Amino acid sequence: MAIQLNHFQSSVLKQEKQPKPLFFTSSKTKNFGVNTASSSSGQQLIQSGEVKPILPKDAATALNSEGFELLDIRPEWEREKAYVKGSLHVPLFVKDMDNSPITLLKKWVHFGYIGLWTGQNFTMINPNFVQEVEATIPDKDAKLLVACGEGLRSMMATSKLYEGGYKNLGWLAGGFNRAADSDFPEIEGPEKLQYATIGGVSYYFLQLLLLLQAVGKRVID
Repeated sequence: MAIQLNHFQSSVLKQEKQPKPLFFTSSKTKNFGVNTASSSSGQQLIQSGEVKPILPKDAATALNSEGFELLDIRPEWEREKAYVKGSLHVPLFVKDMDNSPITLLKKWVHFGYIGLWTGQNFTMINPNFVQEVEATIPDKDAKLLVACGEGLRSMMATSKLYEGGYKNLGWLAGGFNRAADSDFPEIEGPEKLQYATIGGVSYYFLQLLLLLQAVGKRVID
C-alpha cells in the first residue's frame, strides 16, 4: 500500500512541476514572446557560466559561506504558504487586475483548465520587477541566489536582472520544489516549502495522499 501511495504522490507532484502554458501567463499576447525569450536567454546565461546554477542541497553553503543573498521571486500567495527565513522577496509575476472583456474570457478559460486544479491565479509579469529589486538591493555587485518554486520563473528573472546590471547571480536549480527539509532549515509559514506551489483541488488531493501514506506507514510498522 505504501508503494502505491508513493507512486500516486509522485505523479501529483510531477504534474504540478510541469511548466504552465505561457499563453495564460499574461493579459497581453505580446508577452508570450517576451516570456520565451527571457527563458531562453536565462538558460544561455546558465550554460555559459554567467549565472551560477546552485542545487538546493548546496544553497546553505552559498548563503552562509559564499556571500549570496536569497531572492525569492514567487508571487505573494505562494510565499505566504512557506518561505525561507531572512530571504528577500520581489515577485516576478503579479495578479492580473485587468477586467477588460478579452482578459475576463482568458481568466475564465485559465480557471477551467489550470486554476481550478492548481489554484494558480491569472498573472502577468511584474512591469516594475527590476526597479523593485533595485530598491530592495541597490548594490548591483551583490551576489543574489534567485529562486522560485520549480526553477523556470527564476530562470526568467535572472535574465531580466542580468540585463538590469546584476552580474553576480545564482539560480536555484529545480527550485524549492526539489529541496529537502534539511536544505533550508529555517522556514516560516504554515506549509512545507516543497509544497507551497501546489494549490487548488490538487492541494487537497496531496493532503489526502499524505494522510493515507502516514496511515499506511503506521499499519506496516
